[in-house]
Amino acid sequence: MTNCLTYLYLLTPLHTGGSSNEGNLMGIAREVHTEFPYLPASGIRGKNRAELEPKYPQEAGIFFGQKIKDGQQPTEGEVWFADATLLFFPIASLSHHLVWITCPLWLERWNRWLDGKPLQPFIKQCRQVLSDSKSAVISFKSEKLYLQNALLKTADLEVIDASAIAKLTQPLTTNGGMISEIAKKLIVVTDEDCIALVETGLQREVRVALEENSKTVKGGSFRSEEAIPPETVLFFPWGMKVAKEPEKTTNIRTALQKLLSDRLQFGGLEGLGRGWADLMTVELQKESK
Repeated sequence: MTNCLTYLYLLTPLHTGGSSNEGNLMGIAREVHTEFPYLPASGIRGKNRAELEPKYPQEAGIFFGQKIKDGQQPTEGEVWFADATLLFFPIASLSHHLVWITCPLWLERWNRWLDGKPLQPFIKQCRQVLSDSKSAVISFKSEKLYLQNALLKTADLEVIDASAIAKLTQPLTTNGGMISEIAKKLIVVTDEDCIALVETGLQREVRVALEENSKTVKGGSFRSEEAIPPETVLFFPWGMKVAKEPEKTTNIRTALQKLLSDRLQFGGLEGLGRGWADLMTVELQKESK
């Protein structure tokens, strides 16, 4: 089995689609136990299938599994996808323009899939510092730090060596740009503070439809839409099972790996340009059975 890790660097806001709406709020998908936004695995799988099935219709049925059709039962495919979870979240800063936050929970989720679990010492150190009355662990020196409107002073901060993060995020920074600053502008906060900062950092837009003649709002047309902002980094693990008949899925296997190292659009509101992301895939391990 071949297991991989794919990183998504958002170029435009991502609207993942919530299971329900509250009032006029068009929410996004959230984890039930943490309330963190995420991109469901079903959406990732569906997007990849939609991109590849027209090109390889016969191989797609075997690789992704047969759909329910003409009374036939669905079959299990040869590829699996997990949910895409947050890893680095951008926060506006009056002192540093833009910084990225993360938390021990996100780092632990990431570390589970990395060969040799290289972040274990870093995560342990962060948890220890944050439990010693420090508000944040940062990868840069700063006398004061604004996270949105919250001011953290020197006594609240602990500088830590983030070289392990810099090494692991290198595949994301090969093209340069703002993403290359992540390791230099990284802030680790507690899981609880991270939840609060993400909630206030989500992008929200109000949309209305107007009456043609009076230019007043149509009844029931007012709504707000949530989205994960650009510059966010998410990741998801996925893998390909050993093919029972390799010659029947060779092309689609190669095409999937290429697709997940390119630029792709996920989520809803595609007509508004939502969900564009640069993807980078790293192979974790390859086993033969």
